Amino acid sequence: MFEILLAAVAAAPAGFGGPADIWASIVKDFSNITEPAAFAAFLQVLMIDLVLAGDNAIVVGALAAGLPAEQRKKVILIGVLAALVLRIFFALIVTQLLQIVGLILIGGVLLLWVAWKMWRELRHTGESGGSPEISGDEHSGLRPAKSFAGAAWAVAVADVSMSLDNVLAVAGAARDHPGIMIVGLIFAVALMGLAANVIARYIERYRWIAYVGLAVILYVALKMIYDGWIDPQVGLGRLFG
Repeated sequence: MFEILLAAVAAAPAGFGGPADIWASIVKDFSNITEPAAFAAFLQVLMIDLVLAGDNAIVVGALAAGLPAEQRKKVILIGVLAALVLRIFFALIVTQLLQIVGLILIGGVLLLWVAWKMWRELRHTGESGGSPEISGDEHSGLRPAKSFAGAAWAVAVADVSMSLDNVLAVAGAARDHPGIMIVGLIFAVALMGLAANVIARYIERYRWIAYVGLAVILYVALKMIYDGWIDPQVGLGRLFG
């Protein structure tokens, strides 16, 4: 999986560069990981990936909870595969996205909405009985879909939103550390594909993990909004200054 993502990122035009550039960025950032800024960015990326991978699994499970077992399994499989593909796709274009004037600020506002949504879900529970296949989705606060088509559509919309949120959050947290950003994006894909259900279980059991993740996402959102206004290259404020 890692090799596929690295090859895809390297093939993206005007993205992270070739494999040598990718590796050089990773080595540079992780050789200086003891520096406060790099270490803080790395911790933020890890927490964002953990919480959003678990949140993605919880949402998919809750939306599929009202379907018969066979349809439920198909919707969950579709949701996981779609999340994998979307995270890779958004990872390919994240560096180009961040060069668009004003998009960092818009991404920060989007993450602010994600933080509010997470807060509401943490405080409000009981709409869904949860899917047996996903541990920890019993208290999502989401209503399960009533049909296979409805569940598939709801999961697709949720995947697009959460995948973009994940990639923007990682990029916002590690924008000055491209090596950490690359590793974070690979880690996000790996977590979604391999360990999202396990993470969802622990997030449900230890709610403080979700609250720490919420705080990190809120911090990154506010930082992106600030940088998205004052950045001399892509800040929206330059259009008014």
